[in-house]
Amino acid sequence: MNAPALFADHAVEAARAAVGLPVGARVVAAMSGGVDSTVTAALLARAGYDVIGVTLQLYDHGAAIQKKGACCAGQDIHDARSAADAIGIPHYVLDYESRFKEQVIEEFADAYLRGETPVPCIRCNQTVKFRDLLDVARDLGAQAMATGHYVRRELGPAGPQLRRAADPARDQSYFLFATTAQQLDYLRFPLGDLPKSEVRRAAAELGLAIAEKPDSQDICFVPEGRYTTVIDRLRPQGAEPGDIVHLDGRVLGRHAGVTRYTVGQRRGLNVAVGDPLFVVKIDADSRQVIVGPREALLVTGCSLKEINWLGDQARVEDACALALPVLARVRSTAEPLPARLDLTAGAVSVMFDDPEHGVSPGQACVLYDPATPDRVLGGGFIEKAFGVV
Repeated sequence: MNAPALFADHAVEAARAAVGLPVGARVVAAMSGGVDSTVTAALLARAGYDVIGVTLQLYDHGAAIQKKGACCAGQDIHDARSAADAIGIPHYVLDYESRFKEQVIEEFADAYLRGETPVPCIRCNQTVKFRDLLDVARDLGAQAMATGHYVRRELGPAGPQLRRAADPARDQSYFLFATTAQQLDYLRFPLGDLPKSEVRRAAAELGLAIAEKPDSQDICFVPEGRYTTVIDRLRPQGAEPGDIVHLDGRVLGRHAGVTRYTVGQRRGLNVAVGDPLFVVKIDADSRQVIVGPREALLVTGCSLKEINWLGDQARVEDACALALPVLARVRSTAEPLPARLDLTAGAVSVMFDDPEHGVSPGQACVLYDPATPDRVLGGGFIEKAFGVV
């Protein structure tokens, strides 16, 4: 590798500060073969840590090797192995294909069959990467595991806190809300204070061959972005036809399967009543896609399931009892909006200060602290929306 230049030295110091362990400590670096994880491993090695690179094979690399913008398969595994050799660290490839299929791909298909809109990247982080891989890291004697995610870990009065990345354009906190306090105690995120442009600059200065490699795009196991191809193969019953029904009860047409639709969708309905129509609800049991005007998408709240709580209160129910103000982010592309926590019929719910649109079951609702907007308080998966305006 080339001698590090000035900026790479700065990035190394930032990585050392993010890890917060004595030089020489063993750290496992999760290496997907992309720029971010490779730079993470290189910076940690340059900082003097005993780094072990680990790559997960998550799906058939023979079939996926031609898919551009993928990760954890084919060319990416080769890139991770080559990078580890260049950095001078040991590297292991673990076959997690069966776990990934069961915990991520199968759940992805089942969610669409239920009429939900899943977020498989959250499931992958929640299960395969931040549960199973952490166990491997501990078995290897590592004191921490580092990833190339763009989030920050900061020590608070009660322990580590999860924070949004310094670069809002790269922030991945929405996809990591399910990281538990115990996992956060072990994880490190050396890139959280860096913009992507500086990460690529560090890669070039460190002599890494992947410095100009494109970022991963879309869902890694979905060919050409067509998620229905995966669902039709795994759950063909999702392609059973049904009615497209207006909120007023009129049957407007037929559809080719509820798995083709998500709440908030406008295109592809192939029905017309004069005004634009949007998918308002999906009734999977009756195979009905219910449509209406845009204003019908406005809701006043939603209930959550599978909640992970990282706030100062001992339990999320305690926060609900306080009607704790939060900033709620109901889609990865949405800005967090003012809301409060509540218990509705025994379920943890989020009540929006102003009606929100496009709240889809299966998506995550991630909660931030209004007093410290970059702090993640936790979140959950949206079970149902209510209080339609």
